[in-house]
Amino acid sequence: MISYNPKEWFTFIFRFHKADTFRKLFPLITGICIYSGIIAFLEIEYFKLTPNSYVKNIPLMHSLLGFAISMLLVFRTNTAYDRWWEGRKLWGSLVNNSRNLAIKLSVILPEDDKEHRSFFRKIIPAYAYALRNHLKAEKTRIELFEEDARHPIFKHIDTEKHIPNQVALLMFKHIQQLYKEQKINGDQLIILNAELQSFTDICGACERIKNTPIPFSYSVFIKKFIFFYVMTLPFGYVLSLHYYVIPVVAFIFYVLASLELIAEEIEDPFGNDENDLPTDKIAMNIHKHVSELI
Repeated sequence: MISYNPKEWFTFIFRFHKADTFRKLFPLITGICIYSGIIAFLEIEYFKLTPNSYVKNIPLMHSLLGFAISMLLVFRTNTAYDRWWEGRKLWGSLVNNSRNLAIKLSVILPEDDKEHRSFFRKIIPAYAYALRNHLKAEKTRIELFEEDARHPIFKHIDTEKHIPNQVALLMFKHIQQLYKEQKINGDQLIILNAELQSFTDICGACERIKNTPIPFSYSVFIKKFIFFYVMTLPFGYVLSLHYYVIPVVAFIFYVLASLELIAEEIEDPFGNDENDLPTDKIAMNIHKHVSELI
């Protein structure tokens, strides 16, 4: 995720970064300029059309469709941002629940119980690391520090199966073992169970966002709409703008296509794009805070 100062206007205007839509759209913008130039040449120089020709009514179509395309793009970007923000809230909940579980265990477990404290100090942040890699669709693995990755508590993890579920199962088994050994009572078990259940709930909600993209037909329709809308712009505005239609059409395409690109980038907040959620930093913070508490 890109860190920035939202109060710096001119820095953003004159600086291009890797996630900037202009870089991605530059080849298409160049093609649109060439296309608009050809249409302008044909209408002005070859066919020698006049302002009274039949093409004078084409801008009326663009005026009518402009409202429709703007509403579609607003809905598209709002829906994508809702998915991004929901993902951020879920990871915020994971941070809070990890802290709450660590606080409760820190109070419940005796100070001299080094074995159980060591287990939970490693397994709680391990869930955040496993969920991060699971959502990024990488080869899922437990990523703690090097000395933790080979800890005996991870020897039963099968990397070919659902890693977050296995980590949650290890935590629940350990809590249940503490209850059988009467190191925690029934009331404490109920209190801890709520935190453990929240981990799986968060994982399921994140998977819902990850595995349920915007409907294919809707996304394709918007792209086609933008394409045909921009492709017909030169026909209607050449006679009024002449060759100035080239930069005007290119700018309109840049604005419309950029909105669609932004929506595509943020609708999956768990990827590796510049504007995706910093799940790696959040997982590191969970590791740090749990280590401080237990």
